[in-house]
Amino acid sequence: MTTAETPAFLYAQIPYRDAPAALRWLEHAFGLTTTAEWPDGEGGIQHAEMRRGDAVFTVFTDRAGYDRAQPRGESVGLGLVFALGSPAEVDDIFRSAVAAGAEVVFEPTDTEWGNYRCRVRDLEGYEWTFGTYKPGEPQEWAGDDQVD
Repeated sequence: MTTAETPAFLYAQIPYRDAPAALRWLEHAFGLTTTAEWPDGEGGIQHAEMRRGDAVFTVFTDRAGYDRAQPRGESVGLGLVFALGSPAEVDDIFRSAVAAGAEVVFEPTDTEWGNYRCRVRDLEGYEWTFGTYKPGEPQEWAGDDQVD
């Protein structure tokens, strides 16, 4: 059971075919910080941890050849989402990611649920969304089709 005394944490694990290159790219493109990095003895990464603010995820070298989701329309339908403090931060990361070679899925824009966001695909096809929406907090819906 999770209580105020024993909080739960959720983080993603992301396999990259070239994890060392992915770490450097993620640092450069998104301004992430690598907080831990253990090589696997074969030129890859056994375990690495990256962060921005309180958001943390792990990276490792994909030696098993995991399948990557393929785009259906604009998006693969899954990815990681960073909640940032302002539209300016979203714009800054978008520019940095595109300059580093990220593929644009959605340019920065406002949504009817109050999120200013962008989405890009990294060099191995993972999707990253950066926006101002913070899940779990009350939000206004600006759309015409409100659900009761």
